[in-house]
Amino acid sequence: MLSGAPKIEIYPIDRVEIAVEPRSWEFARAKREEIERNFARRQREASAVWNGRVLLLHRYTVRDGLLQGACFETDYASFLAWRDWGFADAAVFNVFACAALQSADGAYLVGEMAPSMASAGQIYFPCGTPDPDDVSAEGTLDLAGSVSRELLEETGLDIADLVAEPGWTLVHDRGFMALMKRLKAPENAEGLRARIKANLAKQAQPEFRDIHVVRGRADLDHRMPRFLVAYLEEAWRR
Repeated sequence: MLSGAPKIEIYPIDRVEIAVEPRSWEFARAKREEIERNFARRQREASAVWNGRVLLLHRYTVRDGLLQGACFETDYASFLAWRDWGFADAAVFNVFACAALQSADGAYLVGEMAPSMASAGQIYFPCGTPDPDDVSAEGTLDLAGSVSRELLEETGLDIADLVAEPGWTLVHDRGFMALMKRLKAPENAEGLRARIKANLAKQAQPEFRDIHVVRGRADLDHRMPRFLVAYLEEAWRR
């Protein structure tokens, strides 16, 4: 599934220090009309798409277990166009935290995105591109808070009820920089899936339409992004 494509880099990360600073994004200015046309098309395709604010990484280093860098704020329409067009600005990255949710019997649980979402049909761990609500009082990106919020919103699970592995696993695939936080639940896979599905049934517009159990390579799906597949394959090699 990963052959013939740019190399994916995987790093263990102990600490994350990402500042949030003002920056004018040339791509968003220069491509404004095309961005707006792309966004109008995307809104016609997915009813839940709206033009909020997100944070993107524009400089970073990884050294001695520390991911350090800076993010800037932009509109979702510009982010979506950048992503749709194959990461049109190579100096910018989508850094985000993922809840690598694992059941007591060792399976991983992933969600299939609902038709109303921009990534409809794709399969992800609970995650989301950071927004201004994920900025701490000190002006830094709070990815621990982000993964906790996304997990609760998308599955109904409280991170306090799970066992969190220390640190992160950074998976860098082209414009994606996914920070995986392994979270172990007390239930087995089917019990955990049932609990999440019950929560989804209560939501007016859930982000996930279904929950899938992944126990090994036979459960990998072409709708999973490369960074997710790379993380799972690395985990199974341990």
